[in-house]
Amino acid sequence: MLALRLTRGARPAVQLRRLLVAAASAGTGFLLLCALGHALGRPGAPPDSLLRLVWCAAPLAATVYFAVAVARADPGAGPRPGLSALGLGPVRMMAVSATATALTCALGSVTALLVFLHLRGDLTGTPFDGSGTDFLAVGRPLPLPATLTLLTLVPGSASVAVAVALRPREPAGSPSRSGRTAYGRFGAYRATAVRETFGAYGRFGRHLEPAARGRRPSAARQRTPEEARAHLQTQTQTQTQQDRLSTGPSGQDPERTPGPDGTASGLRPAAAVPASGSGSGSGTAPSGLPWGIAVLAVGLAAGAYASRTGVGAVPGERPGALAGPVLAAVGLALAGPGLTHLCGRLLQSVRPGALRLLAGRLLMTEATRIGRPLGVVCAVLSGAYALGSLYYTGGRPAGPLALLGVLLVIGCTVATLLTAAVEARQAHAGTTAALLRLGAPSSTPRRAAALRAGALLALFGPLTVIVAHLSGLSPAP
Repeated sequence: MLALRLTRGARPAVQLRRLLVAAASAGTGFLLLCALGHALGRPGAPPDSLLRLVWCAAPLAATVYFAVAVARADPGAGPRPGLSALGLGPVRMMAVSATATALTCALGSVTALLVFLHLRGDLTGTPFDGSGTDFLAVGRPLPLPATLTLLTLVPGSASVAVAVALRPREPAGSPSRSGRTAYGRFGAYRATAVRETFGAYGRFGRHLEPAARGRRPSAARQRTPEEARAHLQTQTQTQTQQDRLSTGPSGQDPERTPGPDGTASGLRPAAAVPASGSGSGSGTAPSGLPWGIAVLAVGLAAGAYASRTGVGAVPGERPGALAGPVLAAVGLALAGPGLTHLCGRLLQSVRPGALRLLAGRLLMTEATRIGRPLGVVCAVLSGAYALGSLYYTGGRPAGPLALLGVLLVIGCTVATLLTAAVEARQAHAGTTAALLRLGAPSSTPRRAAALRAGALLALFGPLTVIVAHLSGLSPAP
């Protein structure tokens, strides 16, 4: 019920993104039902039906990827201070987002079932008599277990992926992330590795220091070197936490930050102060660029070998020619964040101005958030061109289901990229407002966004064309 209320009360932009997820789910569900209909209509050709079902994995993955991006960019999915007191913590909000995603994809699956039944003639009594309707299995009853299994595949996969992507994560500096979670006296958290005996909890005053009771520590009560280092580490961490609570992110009072005129009249929380690394953390270079380049080189080498030896010249008999385009697409997707970070570094390499510095710094900061979907889009475009040149050569037309699958994959990946761009814009809304308060022109954010888009297009456009051309070389006869 809470998921339905949050879905109904969302903004129009959020509702539009959810409708797009429902449309993608409907298209993927229709393809799955068509694979089932092909298996029912041609019971003597199970390999062809299995191949159709395997090809549905690409639209399914693209739909789930898009659903996760929409759930991540949803403003209602983030933690809210007031809802924690009502029991809606991070875990509950993650469950609400997963439920909302499942409901949206279920709506698309029901739509796909209605369209499929309408084309078969089960609803109107007049089946569709167009060309290439062997996948409808007109006149044959649909098995209910198989139909329900295929229709629940998209909502189930999308909800599980959203739950995994939005699961609560602890900060990088927390004791549980740095090592084993330890507990001190009476269940208090501590970060030391020194253990206490069971009797220490029952002896009153055991936790007090000997010097606090006016006595010098005896030889039996003196700390070992390991205990002394652990005690010093605990005191240092406690003092660091107290300093962070008493000062803001820039060393100022968290309750009083300087106003636009330089005075201390502007009162606002420290969380409202824009940080340069908001969104994806620091601007460090992603670590996937070497692996992406290596996989891309292997894919191009496999494609060149297949084009020279004629491996997989007949589609469907020997799939050796598919290894090259698939590996090249995977390598391009892995190298996307690293290439985006490199693009931001090149923007501010040679005597940069304020605009280039701003655009380059934002690209470096958002390299993972923008680069991953951008790399996936380039991989999909190059892979679609390569597979089209391998399978549909010599004037062989593509069927309606193949075109639907290609449109679903390309549309979902492009929509994911646009959703990531909107999410990055929301993450840097505080930085944009701070620039405007400092007196920057109102066109500066738009010019910086256009500069970032032009730089990414100049780098990824020719790279995608080159990879697609090298991967789509036709095998030699």
